[in-house]
Amino acid sequence: MRVIAGAAKGHNLQTIEGLATRPTTDRIKETLFNIIAFDLPEASFLDLFSGSGAIGIEALSRGAAEAVFVENAAECQKVIQANLVHTKLQGRARLLQTDVLSALDRLAAEGKKFDIIFMDPPYEAGLYTSVLERIAENGLLKAEGYLIAEGSSQIALTIPKGMKILREKVYKTTTLTFLCAEEENV
Repeated sequence: MRVIAGAAKGHNLQTIEGLATRPTTDRIKETLFNIIAFDLPEASFLDLFSGSGAIGIEALSRGAAEAVFVENAAECQKVIQANLVHTKLQGRARLLQTDVLSALDRLAAEGKKFDIIFMDPPYEAGLYTSVLERIAENGLLKAEGYLIAEGSSQIALTIPKGMKILREKVYKTTTLTFLCAEEENV
């Protein structure tokens, strides 16, 4: 896995061995970042279920002002920290070493809001709905912000009250769903 573009272009990233994480493929990552490219400069980016940190690192490499990584697994936390040091992007990054729901509450208590939130939870864990609801309840998206949920094309995504779908990009086994707050909730 490597950084595709930006300040850290070409840097190889460490990954986690085994099936505990499912890294976003380079093809999907490249398409994703082509879609959001114009929104990244100076953006505040939240990377949930960060794994190796590749998505948040790509956002930083392409000009995001800051990225917050949320990862509960100790092995993944070490890899994220190593990848941030290797790419020299650690100065604009923050790693929350906790579960996602606790992190969302903590960020809300701090008054944080994000331009872009990316989430890629374990497909079969049933976390999409609870995480989306918590993001909406805590008002973690800026007025013009949006969320990208990466998920299985075989599992329907339940959209919580207060959010709406902007667009979907469907691949064979993976779907990227772009969501934003409904206008009355902004």
